[in-house]
Amino acid sequence: MSSLRLHLWPLLALVLLCSLPAAAQKYRTALGVRLGSDNYGVTVQQRIFEKTTLEGIAIIRSREVTGTVLAERHFGLLGPSLNYYFGLGGHVGGHKDYGTVGGFDGLVGLEWKLPITRLVVAADFKPSVEFNNDDWFRFPTAVSLRYVLIKEKEKPFMGGLFGGDKDKERSKKKSKTKTDNSRKPRLLDSIFGS
Repeated sequence: MSSLRLHLWPLLALVLLCSLPAAAQKYRTALGVRLGSDNYGVTVQQRIFEKTTLEGIAIIRSREVTGTVLAERHFGLLGPSLNYYFGLGGHVGGHKDYGTVGGFDGLVGLEWKLPITRLVVAADFKPSVEFNNDDWFRFPTAVSLRYVLIKEKEKPFMGGLFGGDKDKERSKKKSKTKTDNSRKPRLLDSIFGS
């Protein structure tokens, strides 16, 4: 029973980390290279919503060339620099022996935006179901290195933890309400003490 409890701690830690609020990525557009065990290619990610990206991947294998498009949902893991993500999509391409090939893809990955640089390192697992190919199922893993072309807008130091922009907004609101509430005194105000 105690060994079962020891095995539950890592699972509990993972659940707690996954339950942290999701944070957006630190970039909008990134382009790079993708290296797998039997393939290599080019990858480009474009953020389309706060936590969603589209990724295009062009992959070259020894006898095959494919293009893949994936919609991915990102989740912050210890802040916006470290993300895990899930995705779904499909691919189409050409094979020297089978002609046109295609299929559906899934994706599970982890990415890290390196501090002070424009580089993003990612590792992923991209299982696929193949059509018109001898390999009906593939389970490749790969590592990607992307360069951030368009960065996310800068946020206040430490996310505005010590006030920053919020203090400026508050003072603007106060001065606006003071000018709105400043009215001419009326005769009955002095009697009833407004």
